[in-house]
Amino acid sequence: MGATTTKIVAVTGNQAVAEALRQLNPDVMPAYPITPSTGIMESFTKFVSDGKVDTETILVESEHSAMSACIGASAAGGRVATATSAQGLALMWEMLHIASGYRLPILMALVNRALSAPLNIHGDHSDGMGMRDCSWIQLFSENAQEAYDNTIMAYRIAEHKDVRLPIAVNMDGFIISHSIESMTFIPDAEVKKFVGDYIAIDPLLDIDHPKSIGALVLPDYYMEHKRAQHEAMLNAKKVISDVSAEFARLFGRKYDLFESYRLEDAEVVLVALNSAAGTIKDEVDRYREKGVKAGLLKPRVFRPFPYEEVGAALKNAKAVCVMDRADSYGGYGPLFMEIASAVQPHRGPVLFNKVYGLGGRDLMPLDVDQLIDETIEVAKTGKAKMVKEYITVRN
Repeated sequence: MGATTTKIVAVTGNQAVAEALRQLNPDVMPAYPITPSTGIMESFTKFVSDGKVDTETILVESEHSAMSACIGASAAGGRVATATSAQGLALMWEMLHIASGYRLPILMALVNRALSAPLNIHGDHSDGMGMRDCSWIQLFSENAQEAYDNTIMAYRIAEHKDVRLPIAVNMDGFIISHSIESMTFIPDAEVKKFVGDYIAIDPLLDIDHPKSIGALVLPDYYMEHKRAQHEAMLNAKKVISDVSAEFARLFGRKYDLFESYRLEDAEVVLVALNSAAGTIKDEVDRYREKGVKAGLLKPRVFRPFPYEEVGAALKNAKAVCVMDRADSYGGYGPLFMEIASAVQPHRGPVLFNKVYGLGGRDLMPLDVDQLIDETIEVAKTGKAKMVKEYITVRN
């Protein structure tokens, strides 16, 4: 199907996600603008004004209200989406748990941005990592194409009967959201066919079958509810794989739980999320030309985290540098902790942790070279500093 029916365009990441949302045509889209995700809603509200979608947009007074409106609309039986970044997500935090606890398959475009203070509007993963325990499925995107494709796949994943959880599609603020790249859109009819109609479960507006949502649950059943959420999240892993395989068959772009770049025989490996992966791939290629068996593992699915698969992919490496674009103050970076948990049963490579790019600080090829060189040294000696270190930081 792919090449003869798709359209190649040059757009920003925000425009790509807005186009995906136009094609998905959600019933309701509440939002409150915040940099750098504002462009998504700017583009989408133009679609509304031009009559290209049937969506009811709700401009609310805060991000907390935006997620509250999402919850109400989804519980009523609608297909719902929103977009936010940074402090906006932080203000939603209370409602994120309610959305997942009610098992509402809300779609959120999360344009990753540093959390204040001090105030910073540029991209890092502080916001996305802050929601990792909120029972939301989390997909990460290296570029605008992947952000678009992940958005197209999101409802198929979240609305699956064995999942029914909200989902966040992440992309790096400004680096992807505002950068223009050449990419491929899928025709509207094919998106509509792929995603399908929304089938609401126990909607509040089904007045022939009255029900209530939000009942008090005491210690006798609360844990059972939480275990059910965890089991749904585990179910999501297979659903993500199945939906991604169907997407690849139909549209020719293949996505797995994570991307393995020259990883099969790699002895020294870097692990990184989102846009940094492009720079790292270039440097991996350069080091391969010098005879160094370097590789990259780029997680796409952060929740549910594919521990078994990641552990198997990394177990034969000699040394692994895990790069976090978010911090956990007083502890290792959040991505490092997940990778360490995945690798531990195999007692395989030596791991060490680097924090980079906070507040949008650039990661340059030379910085990647220094990390690969350090990983090579760790592979030779079998020893690494068991402390989290910051790169490109002033002393």
